Amino acid sequence: MTDTLDLMVIGAGMAGIAAAKKCAKAGWSVAIVDELPYGGTCALRGCDPKKMLRAGAEAVDAARLLSDKGVAGEVRIDWPSLMKHKESFTDPVPESMEGGLKDAGVRTLHGRARFTAEDRIEIDGHGEIAFRHALIAAGAKPRPLKFPGADRAIDSTDFLNLKELPKRIVFIGGGYISFEFAHIAARAGAEVTILDRGARQLKMFDPDLVDMLLDRSRAAGIEIVAEATPERIEGAGGAHQVTYKKGDESRAIEADLVVHGAGRVPAVDHLDLAAADVETERGGVKVTPWLQSASNPRIFAAGDAAASPGKPLTPVAVFEGKIAASNMLKGKQTEPDYTGVPSVVFTIPELARVGMLEEEARETGEVEVSFTNTSGWFSQKRLGESHAGAKIITGKDGKILGAHLFGPEYAELINFFSLAIKLGLTAQQLKSMPAAYPTAASDVGSMF
Repeated sequence: MTDTLDLMVIGAGMAGIAAAKKCAKAGWSVAIVDELPYGGTCALRGCDPKKMLRAGAEAVDAARLLSDKGVAGEVRIDWPSLMKHKESFTDPVPESMEGGLKDAGVRTLHGRARFTAEDRIEIDGHGEIAFRHALIAAGAKPRPLKFPGADRAIDSTDFLNLKELPKRIVFIGGGYISFEFAHIAARAGAEVTILDRGARQLKMFDPDLVDMLLDRSRAAGIEIVAEATPERIEGAGGAHQVTYKKGDESRAIEADLVVHGAGRVPAVDHLDLAAADVETERGGVKVTPWLQSASNPRIFAAGDAAASPGKPLTPVAVFEGKIAASNMLKGKQTEPDYTGVPSVVFTIPELARVGMLEEEARETGEVEVSFTNTSGWFSQKRLGESHAGAKIITGKDGKILGAHLFGPEYAELINFFSLAIKLGLTAQQLKSMPAAYPTAASDVGSMF
C-alpha cells in the first residue's frame, strides 16, 4: 500500500469488524489486520465455543436431575463428539468473517502489527502502511502467571480444543473461565478442583447468589479451595503437581491438566504503542470518554484493548466499535452508554447480573432489596433443580437499580431487567407485564 488509508483496524474480532464495515460502508478506505484467524475471542476462543460445549453438559445434567423422576438410563458425554459439535460452528467462522469484510470493501491482512510512528504501522509481510485514523481492537490475552512452572498450565483456548478430557483437572483462579469450564468438565466426568487466591469468588456478582453457586458447584463434584495461592507447578510421573499456600501451610495436589483461569489483560504489548505516542492505563489504551486515544487523536480503541468503563463483554465491544467508527467518521464526541449491560456466568445453572450490586446501591441512598430463594418454585421443580435465587434492588422512586439471578433459564430472564434499567422502568411497570405461563418470565412479578 502506497496511499494513506482512511482507517487501519488492528484486531479482527467483534469490535474491529463492526468498525471496519461501518467505515467502509461510508466510503472510507479501510484495512484490517490480525495475526490470528478472523473472528476474535468470542466466536473462536470464548463465548460461542464454550456454550457449544456447555450444551452437552446441560443435557447430561438435566437427565441426571430427572433420573428418578421419569428419565431412565445412564447419560454421559462423548468428549470427542462434543468437540466436533463445537468445531461445526467454529471452523467456518474465519472464512465467513473475512468474506463478509471483503464484500464490504475492507482489505483483509494477516500478520503481526506494530506502530512505527504516530500515523504509521508495520505489518509482517506487508511493510509499512500510513493511515489517517487507526482503531486498536486487539482484544485480550491470559494474564501472565508469575510462579515457577506456570508454563505447564494451558489457557482457555487450549481447553476449548482438547481432543480428550483428562481425568483430574485443576483450574487456577476463581473467575468466569474457571467456573464455566469446571462445570462443563465435571459433568463430563472429570475430577475438578478450583484454586482461588481470594476469599471471595466471582467478585463482580452478588455474594448471596455466589454462595448458592458454590453450594451447587460442590454438589456437582467440584472442589473449591479459597485463599489458595499457587506457588509452583512441577512434573509428577507424567502428570502435574500443583503446590499452593493455604494460610501458613503449603499443600499439593496432583492433576493431569492445569488450566489458567486467572483473568485476562489487554493484548497490546506487542503493538509498540510508544512509537505512536499512545498512552496506556490499567494495561489498555488510555481513552477519552468517546474512545479516542488521550495522547494521539488519530487513534481510537474499543473492546478489551481500551481502558474504558465498559465491561469486557462482546456486546460492549460491538457497540464501542460502532461508536468509535461513528466518532471518526463524523468528528463527533459521542460517548457510549453502558446502562443496563448484563453479565452472565454460564455455569449450570447460570449466574446473572445487571445494574448495581447491593453494596453499591445502598451507597446511593434508601433502597429496597428483595432476596428470594426460588429453588422451590415450579420453574425449578419441573427440572429437578435444587438451587436458585433472585435479588432485585429498587430505589425510592421504584426504578430498578440492580437485578441478580441464579437459576436455570435466568440468563434469558436477566434481559427483561436489562431492558427495564435501560428504559428507566419501575418495578410496578415490569410487574404489570403479562407473561406467557408457565415460563421463567412469568416468575418476574414474584421476585419483588
